[in-house]
Amino acid sequence: MRARLLIGLSGLLPALAHASELDGAVLSAWWGVPFAGLLLSIALCPLLTPIIWHRHFGKIALAWALAFLLPCAALFGTAMAAGGALHAFVAEYIPFIILVTSLFVVAGGICVRGNLHGTPALNTGLLAIGALLASVMGTTGASMLMIRPLIRANDNRKQAVHIVVFFIFIVSNAGGSLTPLGDPPLFLGFLKGVDFFWTVKNIFFETLFLCVSLLAIFYLLDRHYYYNREDQRPVQQDPTPDSPIRFEGKANFALLATIVGAVLMSGLWKPGVSWSLFGVHIELQNVLRDLVLIGAIFVSLAITPEEARKGNDFSWGPIQEVAKLFAGIFITIIPVIAMLRAGEAGAFATVVRAVTDDQGQPINAMYFWASGLLSSFLDNAPTYLVFFNTAGGDAARLMTQMAATLAAISCGSVFMGANSYIGNAPNMMVKAIAEERGIKMPSFFGYMAWSCAVLVPLFILMTFIFFR
Repeated sequence: MRARLLIGLSGLLPALAHASELDGAVLSAWWGVPFAGLLLSIALCPLLTPIIWHRHFGKIALAWALAFLLPCAALFGTAMAAGGALHAFVAEYIPFIILVTSLFVVAGGICVRGNLHGTPALNTGLLAIGALLASVMGTTGASMLMIRPLIRANDNRKQAVHIVVFFIFIVSNAGGSLTPLGDPPLFLGFLKGVDFFWTVKNIFFETLFLCVSLLAIFYLLDRHYYYNREDQRPVQQDPTPDSPIRFEGKANFALLATIVGAVLMSGLWKPGVSWSLFGVHIELQNVLRDLVLIGAIFVSLAITPEEARKGNDFSWGPIQEVAKLFAGIFITIIPVIAMLRAGEAGAFATVVRAVTDDQGQPINAMYFWASGLLSSFLDNAPTYLVFFNTAGGDAARLMTQMAATLAAISCGSVFMGANSYIGNAPNMMVKAIAEERGIKMPSFFGYMAWSCAVLVPLFILMTFIFFR
């Protein structure tokens, strides 16, 4: 039986190598239902059916993936369905999940001990440091590293909700916009051919404007609460008295530098050596990058003191969820990308027309808000891919003639992930940690009241300054 299966697979491989891409012009909008269904499941199931979701999210993702693959195989052939899935996994999913896992494991091995006194100036400084770290170690890594020390520094205060809310705004979202390491959407752009330093060159001032504005608003708000006498608990009730800051698992800083170096290498070094695996183009520098990142994972697990990971409440649950859900996302987005690339000839011509003027030129403000609004309630990584392909999907053209459009897509996808708890993965993680520490966080809509009051006016102002 096993031999027959191997013979059958070997006979399929040549077909996979020559399987052409789906023609988006012949697909109806119904082919986008599995992708929309999966994203809506990610957004709503944790809120409406949390027990079922946490037990069966992998099966739900698989069901939506099969909802595309099985009809695709029946109508267009097994080679087309299997070839598309193989290309999505080898070219995009595997490098993506290797990077996310390496940052998750290495950052999770750095534990900050000790405690400082949370004054408005110190809190603002910690948020600024977190914003800088987010573009180096990812929004998830920076959030997990910084949120516990920030909460400990302010656990003598009665008013701490605003501190965590602004932490989500700044560290878990806006701060990760300057490199592909910062946020998953930007790394997907990197895998699609966007240069490593393109984002820092092209959206630096947008990021600076948003982060400085948020830090200034936070400082004024925190100062108001801090000097309100009712905000301070008596010194003897401080659960964590001030003590010197120290790090456990410091060797992981070197591994973080190794990860940054490996990703940089894959973007700058082009030896011209490549292979074709079942029709998927694989380059030497990318293989070496992924091997280095895998090595960093195993080294971190081997050398990090157990106390450091315990101090961070490290577990494999979050990365398992990301891995399973994104496997489904990368499969179900295949027909969506094909239809968007078909432009006016595709089923999503309305979307294309909504972000394009009468002369066929992109409307950057519409790209900013469309990518941003979807990123507010759906995952921002696939949202970035959707609008990246709506704008043509050609990285070389998007980085040059359409640089303003790519900047709008990048800013919308990263910045507006802060509009709701479900816009970006670290948001919910930070909320859970804060609630574990006794902070009564706002409800889903309560948090959105904060984002509408603080973020949306800034985004409107940014539209007139940067995306006219």
